[in-house]
Amino acid sequence: MQGATSPLVSVTTQGHGQVFSLDIQTLLIITLLAFLPGLVLLMTSFTRFIVVLAIFRQALGLTTTPPNILLIALALILSAFVMRPTLETVNNAALQPYLARKISFDDATKAAIAPMRAFMLKQVRERELHLFVNLSGHKGEYANLDDVPLLTLVPAFVTSELQSAFQIGFLIYIPFALIDLAVAAILMALGMIMVSPTLISLPIKLLLFVSIGGWSLLLGSVARSVVH
Repeated sequence: MQGATSPLVSVTTQGHGQVFSLDIQTLLIITLLAFLPGLVLLMTSFTRFIVVLAIFRQALGLTTTPPNILLIALALILSAFVMRPTLETVNNAALQPYLARKISFDDATKAAIAPMRAFMLKQVRERELHLFVNLSGHKGEYANLDDVPLLTLVPAFVTSELQSAFQIGFLIYIPFALIDLAVAAILMALGMIMVSPTLISLPIKLLLFVSIGGWSLLLGSVARSVVH
């Protein structure tokens, strides 16, 4: 039985299920695009990168430089870089077959989720995973990690990313904090209490950061922190 309410919407009933036409699937895809930033935030390493970059900027003593839009863009491109194998798998197993109409929308969704799930399982910490498994009401442990529901895995993954980001951020903050303390102590000893320590420590921190190749060291270390 087939009915059509408009040129855009066409639903075919087969047995006990329904098959949406390409038009309604396209409409659903367009609707889901509104949630794409949230999906990027929750299912990739974007959280880790943006938090580390924000902590670094604060440790350096800058409030608006680099600007937020640049930090977000940098975190996005780093996420795409470290997740390139996963994204290529999603493209080859889900997107391209669906565009070629070789698989259905449901099959494409399942094929896309599988590599993303595998990526998150490599990054998630055992403690956070156990926490959200227990909070979900599940008794005991899953026999296979692939059995963990996506709605349980995602918050555990995000919590793990935040934990990793704050650990990395702490290590970044220490040398800059020591410079601030040293400058403040020297100014106090010289009696220059009216001079802001930031005025002196900022160029010193910038010089130190540039002299050691700070950007390469920072971005390389954060990228290597992602487990493959």
